Amino acid sequence: MKPVFDVVLPVQKIYSGKVRELFEIDSERILIVTTDRISAFDFVFPTPIPEKGIILNKLSLFWFEKLKNVCENHLDTVDFESFPRNLHPFRNVLEGRSVIARKTRKIPIECVVRGYLAGSGWKEYISTGYICGVKLPSGLKESEKLPQPIFTPATKEEKGIHDRNISFDEMVEIVGKNIAEYLRDASIMLYNQASEFAEKKGIIIADTKFEFGIIGGKIILIDEILTPDSSRFWEKENYQIGQPQNSLDKQYVRDYLERIGWNKQPPVPELPDDVVENTRQKYWKIYEILTG
Repeated sequence: MKPVFDVVLPVQKIYSGKVRELFEIDSERILIVTTDRISAFDFVFPTPIPEKGIILNKLSLFWFEKLKNVCENHLDTVDFESFPRNLHPFRNVLEGRSVIARKTRKIPIECVVRGYLAGSGWKEYISTGYICGVKLPSGLKESEKLPQPIFTPATKEEKGIHDRNISFDEMVEIVGKNIAEYLRDASIMLYNQASEFAEKKGIIIADTKFEFGIIGGKIILIDEILTPDSSRFWEKENYQIGQPQNSLDKQYVRDYLERIGWNKQPPVPELPDDVVENTRQKYWKIYEILTG
């Protein structure tokens, strides 16, 4: 299957993100197409990961359905046959990697929940003892389970600007107290329910992020949820405290880029064939484990 990097359709493109392309369907709905692009350290790489967009789309749909008791989501239809007729000639590009969603007013916050000490959270903790203003017990080790999941929001910036970790108080200043408290509580509920399910499948969800929008005064889940692009997935049988984990997610690509000493500035390197294939296999593996 040929990877999908760019998407050209006979409808107006209204946004191009790092991975997703958004198109206007009508005044109330958009088409979201998940490409095979991969990003790391806020850069999109020139090398796509074949089938990645299909995996992300399918896994998000799985979780949206499983967690709809916690929070409503933006999905309108996922059935390609019910897409507008002018999109049907593009079945080979769209089917399996696209949905039609309701338009929302996006809340400019990434709602990050951490259950384990990893990544940028680990780096901040060993430097300060805090993560995003949350004081943690002293003496915790890398990859250790936290006493309870913590909510560590970040700003959702436009392309070219790094997202910025913020405290809950800063989040309140941006979105208001009521919305901030709702997002915090809903995010932790989503994480807890997903983690409980994943543990039964032998998977630890170390951390993840959610995005929300507002429609008709109601806050709903949007974008993607609990995918290997937005989460850290560890296999329980290989889990060891005190070291980085061999994860089934995008961390594998980040680790490769750190290993080759890329300075996180243009030019962005191509990914070698073995990294592409190993990433593809990791994404399929976590999808198959979680969905059964």
